[in-house]
Amino acid sequence: MYGEHYSIGELTLGGTSVRDGHAAILTDLEELLGIRASFEELMARVLDHDQDHTAWGRATILLAHRRDQETWAAAVALRTHPDPSYRLFGAEVLRLTHLFDDSDADAFAGPALDIFIDWSPKETDLTVLTEVLNALGEHADSRADAALLAYAGYPDGGVRRAVAAGFGTGSELPAFSDDVREALLVLMADVDTAVRRDACLTVGQGRDRAPVLVEAMAALLDDADRQVQVAAVQGLALHDDERCVAAARRLGPPQPGFLAEEHYLDAAWRYEWRRDGR
Repeated sequence: MYGEHYSIGELTLGGTSVRDGHAAILTDLEELLGIRASFEELMARVLDHDQDHTAWGRATILLAHRRDQETWAAAVALRTHPDPSYRLFGAEVLRLTHLFDDSDADAFAGPALDIFIDWSPKETDLTVLTEVLNALGEHADSRADAALLAYAGYPDGGVRRAVAAGFGTGSELPAFSDDVREALLVLMADVDTAVRRDACLTVGQGRDRAPVLVEAMAALLDDADRQVQVAAVQGLALHDDERCVAAARRLGPPQPGFLAEEHYLDAAWRYEWRRDGR
């Protein structure tokens, strides 16, 4: 029930341990029994928890899957709430509503993009701002990239990471805009390891074959962090650059960590397969 992306709290006293996942269990039981808890009730259950708590995740996912105007309007109304926890909850429900909409109409894409573009310059809380930028990064739209650009040099590393990961998402364009390309070059040299890694992943998985981007990825093969090196190997492989082969061999077998290294390092093997016409 909890999933790898969520957590619960545990308290141990006198040999007895208790966990605080009861709110998530209640939400799941109501769904199974066909009981429709209100938006307000579901929100009230989780605001005392962190965003990565399973109770929070169960509530926002359930609300996002409702895809009705009542739920949408309730989440939108939280944009101006004075408490950042409420704004964060509303932002996540809106983001997930669009993210889970796999219909051809994608009715929530346009409204969600408009909301987040308007929201980002007004948000003052770092956690909420990061959620809003993550939401913008899930839209394959040049307006989303333009909104993200304003935060490419933001002092907080988490914000810069959201920008690095969000550029060019799902775009069918053959190249990044000049401004986005320049921003990604800077982000690939960022002091924050996660920012460098995610910027490299964005460039590697993008369609832009500009030599300056390829060389920036190649420079990251010598990065101090293994995960950045792994991202560079995959990026070069996807860009059909021979340097990925020797770099993958130097890294050796996949290691546990944030990245599923086997998938990323296998890109070098797949490049060799293409190169040799096998």
